[in-house]
Amino acid sequence: MTQIRKQLDRYRVGTSWSWVVRAICLVACLPAPIHAAVDPPNILLILADDVGQECLGCYGGQSYDTPHLDELARTGMRFRHCYSMPACHPTRLTLLTGRYPFRFGSVQWGDFPKSAEARTFGSVLSQAGYATGVAGKWQLTLLKDDPTHPRRLGFGHSDLFGWHEGPRYYEPLIYRNGEVRQDTLGYYGPDLYVRSLIKFMKANRERPFLAYYPMALCHDVTDDLETPVPHSPFDRYDSFAEMVDEMDRSVGRLMAALDALKLREQTLVLFVGDNGSPRKMIVRAEGNQLITQPVVSRQNGHDVPGGKTTLLDGGTRVPLIANWPGRISGGAAVDDLVDMSDFFPTLLELAGASATEKHAVDGHSFASRMLAGRPGNRQWAYSEGAVMPLPGGTEPSQKRSGAFWVRTARWKLYNDGRLFNLSSDPLEAKPIVEASDSLAARSMRTDLAQAIASLARE
Repeated sequence: MTQIRKQLDRYRVGTSWSWVVRAICLVACLPAPIHAAVDPPNILLILADDVGQECLGCYGGQSYDTPHLDELARTGMRFRHCYSMPACHPTRLTLLTGRYPFRFGSVQWGDFPKSAEARTFGSVLSQAGYATGVAGKWQLTLLKDDPTHPRRLGFGHSDLFGWHEGPRYYEPLIYRNGEVRQDTLGYYGPDLYVRSLIKFMKANRERPFLAYYPMALCHDVTDDLETPVPHSPFDRYDSFAEMVDEMDRSVGRLMAALDALKLREQTLVLFVGDNGSPRKMIVRAEGNQLITQPVVSRQNGHDVPGGKTTLLDGGTRVPLIANWPGRISGGAAVDDLVDMSDFFPTLLELAGASATEKHAVDGHSFASRMLAGRPGNRQWAYSEGAVMPLPGGTEPSQKRSGAFWVRTARWKLYNDGRLFNLSSDPLEAKPIVEASDSLAARSMRTDLAQAIASLARE
């Protein structure tokens, strides 16, 4: 790995991201600000792509070296129970809006509901006086068809690769503020995304900023073009291990930049995954054929296969690290439940966005846990299956059916009635039969069924 690192560096130099079951709040007001937060912080939100908890050393991962992320956890707060949607697009939709995907009907892959464009955390923080920038993976629309989409969602600066149009890694196709860049030949995409964010933070260091880094890493290469995207300098694609290495290095570069800009103590850093690790990885192209291999990682002495696109823990349990020197106590590992809808209200609370503005959100702020050591209000988390496309590209009004669950840290109930005790059955091999429920299982089945009913799905 060290030799590969050196060769990649030469390549870059040479060529120069008992509880209230209805507490999810179908229409929730923004929470009152945390009184301990005097000034709105800068916010660096890093969303890793296809990275489960098993990939990070601070979560017991043994297959990869993640020193920069481990240091963020050591000096910050690590959440043991953060849950995503099982795939990229529904997670991003929920993260940006604070609302679960089914609220928008059957949204297509690569689509974003127009009704929500002014209700993203980018839009609201921009209205609250934040400079807003995004670099990396967009996926919410095809930029060739709608190059101004990031700006409409509140991001004043953007550097984003053309999803389903070209490569994201070597010699990437990148749109900067809606225009295709002509200066990426010979460059490595993640280096360009990080460089863009650093320049953005430097240019806006005199005002609060939101730097959103939805990473390309550790997703494999674009797989649906007529001609496969370019190999790396080693005549293949990067392995998953190499991508984890690059992910951690990118985080280290951003932390070093914040230190150099003397912004570290004014900046909250959040690192989270968008879903679990992939089950397989594209490793090379042979002509137009893409060759894959399984992804299996070691965690706490066990082999953990990737679970992306499944509703198992392997597809939905993701790392979440919060770090803010002097404001978040170091070394904490907490069991609070967090799901993807919670980031919207959390960011708004920290930014001091207007508490009089009401947003229909499913999320609960976890700012009180980070800054005051108080548990959050979330009592159960939610995740649903992949969004299914409808023809025509319109914004349909009907609701979508599909698999979903609600859960606590220990118990999980699916909408088809299957109940699992994850403490004794983490792989969900055998659902608990209702007729033989223990007292604890019967109580949790009742509570979680009420939680499902409170979602008011159609």
